[in-house]
Amino acid sequence: MKITIIGTGYVGLVTATCLAEQGNSVLCLDISSERIASLKVGVLPIYEQGLLELFERNIAAGRLDFTDDIVRSVEHGEIQFIAVGTPAGEDGAADLQYVLAAAANVGKHMTSAKIIVDKSTVPVGTGDKVRQAVQSQLDARNLNGLGFKVVSNPEFLKEGAAVSDFMRPDRIVIGIDGADAPAEHARTSMRAIYAPFNRNHDRLLFMDVKSAEFTKYAANAMLATRISFMNELANLADKIGVDIEMVRQGIGSDTRIGYSFLYAGTGYGGSCFPKDVQALQRTAIENGQELQILAAVENVNQRQKLVLVEKIKNRFGGGLRDKCFAIWGLAFKPDTDDMREAPSREIIRALIKAGANVRLYDPVAAREAKKALELDLADDPHALDSVVFCNSSMEAAASADALVILTEWKVFRGPDFAGLKDALANPVIFDGRNLYDPALLKDQGFEYYPIGRGVSAQSRT
Repeated sequence: MKITIIGTGYVGLVTATCLAEQGNSVLCLDISSERIASLKVGVLPIYEQGLLELFERNIAAGRLDFTDDIVRSVEHGEIQFIAVGTPAGEDGAADLQYVLAAAANVGKHMTSAKIIVDKSTVPVGTGDKVRQAVQSQLDARNLNGLGFKVVSNPEFLKEGAAVSDFMRPDRIVIGIDGADAPAEHARTSMRAIYAPFNRNHDRLLFMDVKSAEFTKYAANAMLATRISFMNELANLADKIGVDIEMVRQGIGSDTRIGYSFLYAGTGYGGSCFPKDVQALQRTAIENGQELQILAAVENVNQRQKLVLVEKIKNRFGGGLRDKCFAIWGLAFKPDTDDMREAPSREIIRALIKAGANVRLYDPVAAREAKKALELDLADDPHALDSVVFCNSSMEAAASADALVILTEWKVFRGPDFAGLKDALANPVIFDGRNLYDPALLKDQGFEYYPIGRGVSAQSRT
């Protein structure tokens, strides 16, 4: 099939590459000529595990191509996937300007019937707005008889595992309104696109457009709620001497609950959960309702980002001036270079404002982290003088007053503890991801401050 993907960000590139891998002819549109030029020579703007190999293979096979020519992109695919960004506005609402501009361009240049698929995460009712944007362009061209159908097909991709999620989805949600011939043609076409990913059992969930749009937000809101719920319990666990890891295993073994998204830590980040929780709250407000649980979820998450900073201040008596901290992990989660809403940004900024220096290491995200910190610290021209990016975890640890772990990269799970102890000025670890066994760290001679493990007030070694 001939498919056009509008947008070459995270969702667009993963979708395009995985669909090309199944033999489709996929053309990606981006209005940035610079990005298109980079993509054409095989340079990805994001890091995603397993993506580069598929990307290079499908470019070489001629199944994946890129353009900044809108007319060409509209002409190419009967099916037009809109996969552009929907950033949060100042009021928390999703900004639909890029989605609606993409839809208008399709309407402005289409000369045959199209299926227009909203792949971007969009609020309930966006399908109607997309339909209006396309139709207004057709009306201006006196092409009222030119058919099109708007479909909602939200993505459920976990950063760091997006290729695997796309290739082996647990569900494929498709929203199509109506029972007329265009609707049936759209259902048939979408079923054909996803047939290679749907062979073992039927994962397709057909519903109306608004329900599909709402499903995406509901899923992310539920996962964010689980994270904030466990983080609040973890903070209480620290005060009363309870090990939240044992609690996680105890409740996770209940099949009604399960183990996923029950890990205590420094809070959620990334491009989805923060934005989608805010957007769903905004939708509720616009309809005269307050989502009190989600408001609490967001508040807990914002506070959680600084819990580790409080532990650090308590350990060092509140005075961090001229202290140096090694920080392992900058991306909001492992196997990605995404720094959007990463807890590390809040923590680093708080440490620097308290007078500390930081030595940073992340296996993948250093480049994006530098950009993020330049923005975060722009109000203080000398703040970046307190930041050193290192080429290895041990280089970062050298002579630091303590180690702070913020991302659970696998490479951090089994370090050379003896070498680490020698490298640090003080054998102190603040673990925002609960990577280690507290008893093991005590035996190794470390002061260990995880989250919710009931050891925050341990005596110093």
